[in-house]
Amino acid sequence: MTNLREDVRNIAIIAHVDHGKTTLVDELLKQSGMFRENEHVDERAMDSNDLERERGITILAKNTAVNYKGTRINILDTPGHADFGGEVERIMKMVDGVVLVVDAYEGTMPQTRFVLKKALEQNLKPVVVVNKIDKPSARPEGVVDEVLDLFIELEATDEQLEFPVVYASAVNGTASLESDKQDDTMQSLYESIIDYIPAPLDNHEEPLQFQVALLDYNDYVGRIGVGRVFRGTMRVGDNVSLIKLDGTVKNFRVTKIFGYFGLNRVEVQEAHAGDLIAVSGMEDINVGETVTPHDHQDALPVLRIDEPTLEMTFKVNNSPFAGREGDFVTARQIQERLDEQLETDVSLKVTQTDSPDTWIVAGRGELHLSILIENMRREGYELQVSKPQVILKDIDGVTCEPFERVQCEVPQEYTGAVIESLGQRKGEMLDMVTTDNGLTRIIFMVPARGMIGYTTEFMSQTRGYGIINHTFDEFKPRIKGRIGGRRNGALVSMDQGQASSYAIMSLEDRGTNFMEPGTEVYEGMIVGEHNRDNDLTVNITKVKHQTNVRSATKDQTVTMKRPRVLTLEEALQFINDDELVEVTPESIRLRKKILEKSAREKESKRVKQMMQDEE
Repeated sequence: MTNLREDVRNIAIIAHVDHGKTTLVDELLKQSGMFRENEHVDERAMDSNDLERERGITILAKNTAVNYKGTRINILDTPGHADFGGEVERIMKMVDGVVLVVDAYEGTMPQTRFVLKKALEQNLKPVVVVNKIDKPSARPEGVVDEVLDLFIELEATDEQLEFPVVYASAVNGTASLESDKQDDTMQSLYESIIDYIPAPLDNHEEPLQFQVALLDYNDYVGRIGVGRVFRGTMRVGDNVSLIKLDGTVKNFRVTKIFGYFGLNRVEVQEAHAGDLIAVSGMEDINVGETVTPHDHQDALPVLRIDEPTLEMTFKVNNSPFAGREGDFVTARQIQERLDEQLETDVSLKVTQTDSPDTWIVAGRGELHLSILIENMRREGYELQVSKPQVILKDIDGVTCEPFERVQCEVPQEYTGAVIESLGQRKGEMLDMVTTDNGLTRIIFMVPARGMIGYTTEFMSQTRGYGIINHTFDEFKPRIKGRIGGRRNGALVSMDQGQASSYAIMSLEDRGTNFMEPGTEVYEGMIVGEHNRDNDLTVNITKVKHQTNVRSATKDQTVTMKRPRVLTLEEALQFINDDELVEVTPESIRLRKKILEKSAREKESKRVKQMMQDEE
């Protein structure tokens, strides 16, 4: 008879972005009595960094623990974005079950599929929470049917298909086992977790096995390995062996062990099989490595980490305005910051190029890379980045590229335009369904390079009413030819100075303007989008010459169109291969790689000739 630790449950909360995972964890924390009555708890307390709070997304996996009737429930709140799938996959190894949160109106979405697939592959037992049941448009029964279909499609076992369903409104802190009424508390969710999620094995007297699934970093203690004790007991002061990924062994002493309690990391003296802990004392610890006793070196299987699918070039800022706004502008400072990111972000790869001021940075998607750039910008760094490129992979002698599963919900009158534009990007339609509320749900498989920059086009096609989600699916043989990309050319400044109202208004019929009057520009900087497919060099600093002749139209007021101000993501989606985004703490500028007009035109002719030769 195997012993179980009935006083512990380890769960991960998984869901598509914005289906309410983090709000649900907040309520579980509040209702477990972890906080004093007078203690202030932030909304979405688990999302700790500024970007997570602003965007309402979880970027890094977070640990917490609550006590319910004597049982300690360790909870991991995971990211919903596929760009952070590396985190999700490793967390599945640390837990015995998952709570799958699904929106009571939106139902299953691409990332729901992505995270659930990872959980089912690890044979984890699920509890399904249909959240936002208080929405007037909620359709709980239909959503449960969708979830069941998804489980069957992902080849869930009979045991996994016997999942309990809890209907909840995380924002109100209520839950129930019936869809038509809500209890006042989350008690039915706590009970379902304890009844259905298996307890961990109690083998604390056997030799130690602890595996690292996540990394943290602290200036005082250095690298911290976060993971699970799978077997045995670990105590502060123990001398143990760390079995590296390459099979080599390093010895070290455990200096500190932290457990999780509420939102706090608490120092503990020992941890037993089934506990989720953080350990310091190992300088050189990595994800997937195993800690064992010296005399019983028995490594756990290495954790697989999803490979990057997109790469970008990061460069030191060398524009005419370099060094004006940032504190960290040198190659050494950028190199150190990228090295620091690699300490905790295992899905990121940084490769030094032949040039000392240029790096190739590869990640899991546009969001993954743009969040790194945004964080660097806020910390005072200046840099330039190129257009994202997909990473090709050789599989059995065939060149393959990443493909994404794309799901759109579109009002019926825009369906044709969306299908046509995804078709032009070499997308293959997998399914098309008209939902009860008159929207059409379309599912496509599209090469990832066709999706770079597509979101902006999709939003203008659907007048902002469409919803689009896409997630990496698999590598497939590469499709020849150019796919996607911007169709229009750019308006490029011909000299340095300040953009004037007079010049901006005279260019309004040439395209879309990106500049406010008075903005400083330089030669080769992109100041707008041309309404044709070629680049146009313009004088945006021209001022009206004063004369002493009064104009007949002097008193007429002329209104100027508002400029289109691009966010970092929009800028990355907008640029072409021969352009860069200059990122500083105060500005996001678009520029041509070659600033001088004649040199740029010469290079453009050379590239066109090369493309024709390839075809």
